[in-house]
Amino acid sequence: MESKPVDALNPAKIPAAAAPGRPVASYFRTLGAIVWKDLAAELRSRELLSAMLVFALLVILIFNFALQLDARTRASVTSGVLWVTFIFAGTLGLNRSMAIEKDRGCLDGLLLAPVDRSAIYFGKTIGNLIFMFIIEAIVLPVYSLLYNVNLFNPGLLIVIVLGSVGYVVVGTLLSAMAVQTRTRDVLLPILLFPLVIPVILTAVKASSGFLQAVEMTEIWPSLNLLIAYDVIFIALAFMFFDYVVEE
Repeated sequence: MESKPVDALNPAKIPAAAAPGRPVASYFRTLGAIVWKDLAAELRSRELLSAMLVFALLVILIFNFALQLDARTRASVTSGVLWVTFIFAGTLGLNRSMAIEKDRGCLDGLLLAPVDRSAIYFGKTIGNLIFMFIIEAIVLPVYSLLYNVNLFNPGLLIVIVLGSVGYVVVGTLLSAMAVQTRTRDVLLPILLFPLVIPVILTAVKASSGFLQAVEMTEIWPSLNLLIAYDVIFIALAFMFFDYVVEE
């Protein structure tokens, strides 16, 4: 019997495995499932957010009592105190997030799943970023009340988003590396802080610029550096996460 040629122009006759867009949809379904898993687990346990929030509020209170300064001086140190709070609380969250996955055996299950490992990385990164944004959304009004400083500045919020993305992108990659060791609680800050110094310094400078209402020409170089840092380290994490999680 003579075989009939396949009509390549008819989408209904294209095999399911060859249908265009299917790998991309599967990738985003995997990414969304990982993010939802982290959010659902945190809603049940409230272990991660509560620890980050208590730690962040304690840092703010300590600075509030330690810096007995006048209003003008307090305004000048606002950006530094904010980013110290974000970085310390974020480091605690990054460490606990990956440690929970490791201790419960979830990380091994994710790595054994037949999915692209970059989806695992980006899913964990988005989850960590959501947790950090929640903490920052609580810290900002609390800080405003304690220090009597108006922090609801659109430019400041943009800097916080850019700085948080760069910090979490690097932190998630390094926490996946450090979680395999016995000294993970100590190793992560040692590996992370030297790499995020450019983010911290640039974010503090840009935040201070917006709070002090300086000219945008002085702030744009810091914003451009934050954007470049985010793009570069997202690309590096995409390329190297597969090697980092290999034992």
